[in-house]
Amino acid sequence: MKRLVILGGGESGVGTAILAKKENFDVFLSDRGLIKEKYKQLLEEHGIVYEEGQHTEELILNADEVMKSPGIPKKAELIQKLEEKGVSIVSEIEFASRYTDAKIIAITGSNGKTTTTSLMYHILKQAGLNVELGGNIGKSFAKSVAEDNFDYYVLEVSSFQLDDIKTSFKPYVAILLNITPDHLDQYNYQFDLYAQSKFRITMNQDENDYFIYNLDDPKTMEMIDQITIRSIRKPFTMMDAAQDAYANNELFTVNETNGDFSMNVNELGLIGKHNVSNSLAAAVAAKIINIHNEKLKASLSDFKSVEHRLEPVLTIGGIDFINDSKATNVNATYFALESMTKPVVWIVGGTDKGNNYNEVLPFVKKKVKAIVCLGVDNQKIIDFFSPYIDTIVETNTMKDCVEQSYKLASKGETVLLSPACASFDLFKGYEDRGDQFKENVRKL
Repeated sequence: MKRLVILGGGESGVGTAILAKKENFDVFLSDRGLIKEKYKQLLEEHGIVYEEGQHTEELILNADEVMKSPGIPKKAELIQKLEEKGVSIVSEIEFASRYTDAKIIAITGSNGKTTTTSLMYHILKQAGLNVELGGNIGKSFAKSVAEDNFDYYVLEVSSFQLDDIKTSFKPYVAILLNITPDHLDQYNYQFDLYAQSKFRITMNQDENDYFIYNLDDPKTMEMIDQITIRSIRKPFTMMDAAQDAYANNELFTVNETNGDFSMNVNELGLIGKHNVSNSLAAAVAAKIINIHNEKLKASLSDFKSVEHRLEPVLTIGGIDFINDSKATNVNATYFALESMTKPVVWIVGGTDKGNNYNEVLPFVKKKVKAIVCLGVDNQKIIDFFSPYIDTIVETNTMKDCVEQSYKLASKGETVLLSPACASFDLFKGYEDRGDQFKENVRKL
C-alpha cells in the first residue's frame, strides 16, 4: 500500500485525502496550524489519520509521495528534507488528474484568473454542460473527482500548483492570461522563473489540446519561443485586427472553423479593458468546445463580476465605494485604476511582496486625489507617492480607513480599495479585508 502524506489541512489537502483514501492509499494528513472544524469532521468521517499544530517528521519522511498545499513555500525545511530523500512532491491538481477522464479547462495568469475562470464556468453551465468549478476557487478538484462524475472541469490554477505537476495534469484547453511580477519572493526574485512556472500549464499537452494566450502580454511573448509547446496555439489580442480572436473598444470577434462569433463590447457583462481581454480568452475556449453563439453571447452579457474584484459596494452622498480587495499585487491595481472614470481616494497597503509602484504612477498622477494607507508598515508607499500626492493618511484599522476615506472624498468621486499588497498583516485574507471594508461602508 503506497503511503501518501498530505501537508496542509485546508480545502485542497482534505479533498486529496478523501480521493487518496478511496484509491486505497495509506493516507496521513499533517497541518502545522489548526485545522478548521468542518475539515476535521470530514477527515474523521473518512477514517483519515491526521495531526494538527505540528509536523511529526518520522510520520512524514517515510512517505512514498507527498501532496503539499500550494501555500507551503518550496524553501520550507521539511520540503527540502523530502527533496533530499527523493520523495515525489505533487500538487492537488496533479494527483486528482490521475483519476478522471473529464476534459479540463485550466486558467492561469497573474491577474484576472478568478474572473475568467468564473466566467468560463458560467458559459459552460449556461450551455447545459455537465461541468464543475475548482482549483483555487470553488470546491476541491480532488474531492469532486472522488465523489462526482463531471464531463468538464474549469480550474483556476496558480504558479505554485503548476510547480508541483509531473506527468498527469493535462488540460484539454489551457489559458494563460498574462504574466506580471507576483510572488517573486518564492522564485528567488527572478521573473523568468515565475514566468516558466506559468508556462508549465502546457507541459503535458499534446497536439489534440489547445493553448490560448495573450498576444499583447510582453512577458508571454518573450518566453513563448523558449518553451516547447505541442498543443494548438490560439492567440487573442486587442492590438492586431488580423488575428482570429480580436477586440477593440467597440467590437469583439472570434473566428473559428466551426463558425464566427461577434458582439459589441458594450454588451459585455464585465467592465474595464482588461476584462474585455479576459472575456475574449473565455470566448476562444467556448468556441473550441462548440458552444452555440446565442448561448455564448447570452453568458458573456449576463455575467457579473466576482466578489472582491472591482465590486461596487454602495454609493453614499454621491461617493462610489468599490471593493477590489483581491488586488494583491501592483498589476491588479493597475487594471483597477485604469478602469476608474472619476477622481479617486485610493486605499492601498498591506504586506509588500517586493512591489514596484512605478507601473501605476501615471494613473495615480492623473486620477488619484488622496491616498489612505491601510497597513502595519506604510513607509514604502508614503516615500514613493509623497512627491506626487499631497494628501496621504495612515490607518491601521478598517473602520478608521473607511471613515478617513469618506471624509476625503466628495460627491462625484470614488473610494477605491485596491491594496496592491497581501492582507496578512491586519486580516485573515483578502476576503476578510473586503468583507470588513463592505461592512464598514454600510455603517457610514
